[in-house]
Order: sequence, then C-alpha cells, then structure tokens
Amino acid sequence: MSNDSDPNDGPPPTVEETVDEREPESDDTPNPDREEGFEPVIPEDDGSPDDGGLHDATVEEGTDDEGTIDDEGPDIDRLGSDVEVDIGAEIDEEIEEDDLLGGLKVDSTSEIEVPDRLVDQVIGQDDARDIVKKAAKQRRHVMMIGSPGTGKSMLAKAMSQLLPKEDLQDILVYHNPDDGNEPKVRTVPAGKGDQIIEAYKDEARKRNQMRSFLMLIIMAVVLVYAVVTRSLLLGILAAGVVYLAFRYSGRSTDSMIPNLVVNNAEQQTAPFEDATGAHAGALLGDVRHDPFQSGGMETPSHDRVEPGAIHKANKGVLFVDEINTLDIRSQQKLMTAIQEGEFGITGQSERSSGAMVQTEPVPCDFVMVAAGNLDAMENMHPALRSRIKGYGYEVYMDDTIEDTPEMRRKYARFIAQEVENDGRLPHFTRDAAEEVILEAKRRSGRKGHLTLELRNLGGLVRVAGDIARGEDRDETTRDDVIQAKRRSRGIEQQLADNYIERRKDYEMTVSEGDVVGRVNGLAVMGEDSGIVLPVMAEVAPSQGPGKVIATGKLQEMAEEAVQNVSAIIKKFSDEDISEKDIHIQFVQAGQQGVDGDSASITVATAVISALEDMPVAQDLAMTGSLSVRGDVLPVGGVTHKIEAAAKAGLDRVIIPKANEQDVMIEDEYKDQIEIIPVSHISEVLDVALAGEPDKDSLVDRLKSITGSALEHDIGRSGGSPSPQ
Repeated sequence: MSNDSDPNDGPPPTVEETVDEREPESDDTPNPDREEGFEPVIPEDDGSPDDGGLHDATVEEGTDDEGTIDDEGPDIDRLGSDVEVDIGAEIDEEIEEDDLLGGLKVDSTSEIEVPDRLVDQVIGQDDARDIVKKAAKQRRHVMMIGSPGTGKSMLAKAMSQLLPKEDLQDILVYHNPDDGNEPKVRTVPAGKGDQIIEAYKDEARKRNQMRSFLMLIIMAVVLVYAVVTRSLLLGILAAGVVYLAFRYSGRSTDSMIPNLVVNNAEQQTAPFEDATGAHAGALLGDVRHDPFQSGGMETPSHDRVEPGAIHKANKGVLFVDEINTLDIRSQQKLMTAIQEGEFGITGQSERSSGAMVQTEPVPCDFVMVAAGNLDAMENMHPALRSRIKGYGYEVYMDDTIEDTPEMRRKYARFIAQEVENDGRLPHFTRDAAEEVILEAKRRSGRKGHLTLELRNLGGLVRVAGDIARGEDRDETTRDDVIQAKRRSRGIEQQLADNYIERRKDYEMTVSEGDVVGRVNGLAVMGEDSGIVLPVMAEVAPSQGPGKVIATGKLQEMAEEAVQNVSAIIKKFSDEDISEKDIHIQFVQAGQQGVDGDSASITVATAVISALEDMPVAQDLAMTGSLSVRGDVLPVGGVTHKIEAAAKAGLDRVIIPKANEQDVMIEDEYKDQIEIIPVSHISEVLDVALAGEPDKDSLVDRLKSITGSALEHDIGRSGGSPSPQ
C-alpha cells in the first residue's frame, strides 16, 4: 500500500488544496463542473509528520510550569514518581520507619495530592515499570503475566501516554472504480481526514443542487408541454420518470464520499484499544452485510468497511488481556498484523456479502501489550508468543512489594486517588488510612511486604466509603474500614464461614478431649478463606498386600503427599504394616476435593496415632508439609488457616517454623489462639499426642530413626508472633 496517489493505481488527486495548508488567494473549492467521473481527493504524502491541527490541541500536555513547550513530551523517567503532598503536609523522617503512613503528616487523605497523569499513579511493579518505559521508547511489544488486579491494564494505559502522538494518522477507505469489492485505502495526518470528508460532501452537495435544479427545469418543461398538448396524464408520468432517473443517478455521487474508518483528530495521546475477549470482527475488522445488493439500493462496499481494534490502535497500544482466550485463527492473524504492520479488512462471516470484499492493506503499526495469568501461556499460539518475545519483553507481575516508608506513602496516595477517581466517596481519616495499609500488609501473606493486588484493595476502599456515605458522614473512619472488611468478603470466605457454622450445628468440629486417629487439619478455600478440615485414620488387617487407601477426592499433589507420609510411617513403625491396610479419610472435603501437600503433618499424626493407639488432643489444629525425612516444610495461607482455627473454637495451632514470619492475623484473634511453630515431625507429635510415658518413648524413637533429634525444648510457650 502506498500513501502516494498514482493515476495508474487509483483515482488521481483533483482538489489537493482542500487538505493542504490553504493560501488565501487559492481557490480550494471543488469544481462541480469537472468531468462526470467525480474523482476523490487523495492527498500527496511525502512521509513527513504533519500536525493536522493536532499540535494546538495538545500543547498543554507538553508544557512546563513557565508555559514553554517541552518538545520531548512526557518525561518517562517520572513514571511511578514519589508521592506528592500539598504544602504544609510534611514528612517526619524520625518516625517514618514505624509510622503506618511513612511519616506523612496528614489528618485526612484529602490533604494528599493525586497526580493528574496515569503514569504517575503507578504503584510498585518496578521491573514492569522499567520495561514499559523502555518498550515505549523503542516501540517494543510486551507480555505481562501475573495475578488479576496487579496493574497490568494500568501499565498498558500508561504506556499509551508515553508514546509520541505527533505521528497519528487518519485512515480513509475509497471506492475503487475498477473493482468495487477491493476498496482503496489511504492514510493522512491526524485531522486531515475530516477536511477530506467535508470537501467531498461540499462537492456532492453542490453537484446534487445542480442536478435538482436541472431536474426541476426538465420536469417543468415536460408539464408545460403536457398542458399545452392536453396530455396531462402522460406529462405526469414523464415527470415521474425524470424524477426517478435523477434520484438514481444522484446516489452514485453520494456513494463516492470516502469512509473515514479511523479518525484521530480529537486524540490527545496515542490510541489505546482494549481488545480483551474481542471476536474476530471487532479485533481484525469486518465488512457489514448488505441485504440490498443490486437494483440501485445497494450500499457501496467501501462504505460498509468497519475497522478492527488493530487498526484503531495504529501508532498506539493494543491491549489484550487473557490472551489465551482468543481463538487460534485470530491469534494467527494477529501475528501476521504484528509482523507486517498492516492488515486488510474483509467480511468475517462466510455467509455475509461482506466476505466478497477485501480492502487494500490497512495500517496497523501498534505496540501490543498482551496480558494474562500463568495459564495464559499454555493456550497461547507459540508463534505469537515468539513474535512478542523476539521483538519485545516478557515480564512477571509481582504480587507483593517490600514494605518501606516510601511505599506506605504511596499506598496512602493510592487511597486518595481511589476516592478522587470514584468521585462520590468521602475521604479517609488518618486512622482509616492506617487500617487499610494494615490490611495491605495482611493480604500480602509475607512479613515485611505489602500486597500489590490493588484492585481488591481498592474494592475495600470503595466499600468503606460507601458505608460512610450511606450514613451521611464527611469522612470515612477506621470503624467503616473494619466493617467493610466483613462486608467485602469473597464468595469463598462467605461459604467457609457458613460451612463452619453448619458444622457447629452438627457438632462436626471437635475442640475438646482426646481421640485416637483424628486430627483437625486446616485448608484454604479460594485464595483467602481458611477452613478446618478433619482427617481420620484407621488401621485394619489386610486380606492381601498391605496398602495405603486415602479418600476425599485427593488431587495429584495430595496423593503424592500421602505417599511421602507413608514412607516415614514404614521407617519408624515397629509393627509390620505389610499385612495391614491404612485408611485415611479427609472428612467432608467437598466436591472440590483436596489439593496440595499442606495436610502432610496432619495425615502423619493421624496415622501414627492409629498405629500406636495413642489419642490426639482435639483442642488444636495443624498445617504443614513434610519431607520424607520428617522435616516440616512451609505452606501457604497460614494467616487464613489460623483465623479459621480461632473461629472454630480451637485453642492451639501448629504451623511450620518457616512460616512464623508470615503470620498477620487480626487483633481480635491474637488472644483466642496459641501459635506453635515447629520444624520436625517429632515436635508435632510431642505437642499433639496425649499420654506422656508412651508419647515420650515414641518421640524419642522417631528422633533417633530420622536422625533429626532436637536438643532444645519443644516450643510450647509459643504465643502469637507480632504481625509487625
């Protein structure tokens, strides 16, 4: 495709002055008396950038405080800049390390200044931020992989603000007189497309006026002649024929007006197109079906062309989240568009008349930002991923970020900008903002970190603000945030809480006494909902070779964990279990079953209790993975599991010592439950089993066999570690 007009390639230019900078003395009005073939305006394009009237509209974005023009546009080094506060809101450096707001001296989030530009609102994701800066400067593609709500779409929008906007183009589709099913495509600088359309409309209007005037004259002559010759009926019929003839010929004039498929005249920044979940037509362009395909009622093919997201994103950013949800054919065509930088538009439905239309290649020189979760790479076309990786960057989005005074100040700004962006919420008091930041620490699941799943945290801010607004208060308080945490529970958490209440009704949770072969395990439903999951074990004589039988819809990883536990049992047990069946039941595991290995120490304790006929204390719960040598390994979700144990009325909980730093339980649960960190299965048994003489003998034997004897006292005094 070429931007230059060629008499042999398409319609020649006739009124170029209508799209160039017009001289006062020039006659830039199209001449309606030109030859009958109504030739379209196709501007000469020498490849040089032309502001097309865009410069005046966008100078404000690139000016400094003095009003002078910044030729380089937005400073990309300011992406994710430090939080700015109003005059008088200072930072106390002496207390910033311990202060939840990072030493920020404010009484309300209304005192925190919110940046106007999206690029300055980015929080965290330092690696992704740096890559986006480089990709914007060099026009590279980017693929972002990470958990939902970590800022992928926000970074993509920020990237569109960093791209230069002086190269934007309008795209027009013209009628092809040689082949109506192959419309011509031309590009002009942004803003010139409207001028071309207006020029065509003016010429068409004048031509139609001339035709109407001529038609009226002819009809008048015919009617006068009919009256003179006393053939009035014949005259009326002749006038009707003249009218229809002129109306039919007038349609050809209107059909010559080009179709402005991409108009960037009002675009202040580089285009940003979100094509997430787009079907083929919305992504690649389409040609509408024409039910009237003949008889003078048809719509010209060029007028039925619809641009796709790839064409609207020309010179900008095309964002596709959940990239793996695009069908393979769309991914293949998207790969072609990335490689060629242009892609023709045709009808996407084979049953539509638009399938017969194929335009010239349409420019689609975009920067692609693909995004998705970890599973997105599995169903993504390997060649498309190769294109992105070969001509760009792949980046993994962090779930958490280190807790520093600077980051806490940015989180305070995050609360302020969520309030400002919503426009209906009251600002947060200092105590309320501190409670939100505490929740950000808790949701990170790691000591000394803050969560970067800011979409969910923003949901908490909005719910708390809604509560305050519903009570007609001017500010959102800490009590509103605490109430919002209960109201904004996920479906999984609500199900887990209902499940716990139902089990209390049927006395499924045992929190007192000692029982042989029964242990209170802990599990996580969804992402942040803990639940107590009892595990029972029974040993029975085998009628064949002994084996371990586990029920409860175990997934692959859980089955492997049971096998690891059986290795420890076989090694330490004095009894010959080759002639015994060991039955393990995960009670009320539900339809989802059991996945992961966090119940390993629970299974081991239940089986050892059944083998040795030693009861297990029912006032405690436990969670932890287990190596084949008996070492207790860290697991996920310890905070939610501990809170679930507290809600169930249990007094103690055993967790891996490596997870001790990850505990961030709510204040209301700290006095309800004792947390006991352990590092070896012998410690677990020493805490969990009842019956001192037999238990001590068993623990000593296990220590000697596993070779991990612990000389220090088992940590019973424990207590809840500080969430700080």
